[in-house]
Amino acid sequence: MSETSVTEAFFALHHGLPRQSPGSDATTRTLLSFTGPLPERPRVLDLGCGPGRASLLLAAEAGADVTAVDLHEPFLAELRRSAADRGLSGSIRTLVADMAELPLSDGMFDLVWAEGAAYIIGADHALRSWRRLLAPGGALVVTECVWTTDEPSAECRAFWETAGSPLRTAGEAALAAEAAGYRVLGMYEQPASDWDEYYGPFAERVAAQLPEGPAMEQALAGSREELAMYREHGGEYGYAAYVLRPMHGAGFPADGEF
Repeated sequence: MSETSVTEAFFALHHGLPRQSPGSDATTRTLLSFTGPLPERPRVLDLGCGPGRASLLLAAEAGADVTAVDLHEPFLAELRRSAADRGLSGSIRTLVADMAELPLSDGMFDLVWAEGAAYIIGADHALRSWRRLLAPGGALVVTECVWTTDEPSAECRAFWETAGSPLRTAGEAALAAEAAGYRVLGMYEQPASDWDEYYGPFAERVAAQLPEGPAMEQALAGSREELAMYREHGGEYGYAAYVLRPMHGAGFPADGEF
């Protein structure tokens, strides 16, 4: 059984769900408010967009021209159908691409948006590599799963380390953003309801899904473990969102100089 087949099974579990990570339209609007004034028709890059819940909101409510990026074409197909249904096809274009190797020019975007996606390539690497994409005055919105306790349990720590995504505190993540050359415009601790909006439909899907082969069986086992970890230890971690703008001055290039 290949890693690819397990990954595809995991994607299949998520097809048709409203979200692929903790979040809400209310949180997206809150983060948008932290960015400050934007151009009349801002150019937005939505990275790891999944089926594009944030893309749709940004196009509809911020009047944005959105480039929505994901490696999984079926998610982008879902987004294109949703955009067509809402009359937003002219405002959203989709791109199959790796977030670590984006075929995009420097300074193209007024806003780079990444909800629940930076961990895929490593949060610090994401901060460094995406900075070049921002136009002068542009902002990066990124979310990261962080510890919400000073003493996480050994079981919870082991889960995240085994998953390849060891956590840090919200303060440590903010310091890392500053070290990568950003000023923190705003930080927001996402409420537990953002997890419910993701995990509620996902848990129902997992409960209803038949194994249908070893790849799906493994994907289901991993999903059940993830859901159980949050059920038992959700008070120890959560998502924090950051709105960032590149700094310039000593040690950092001016906006637009990458």
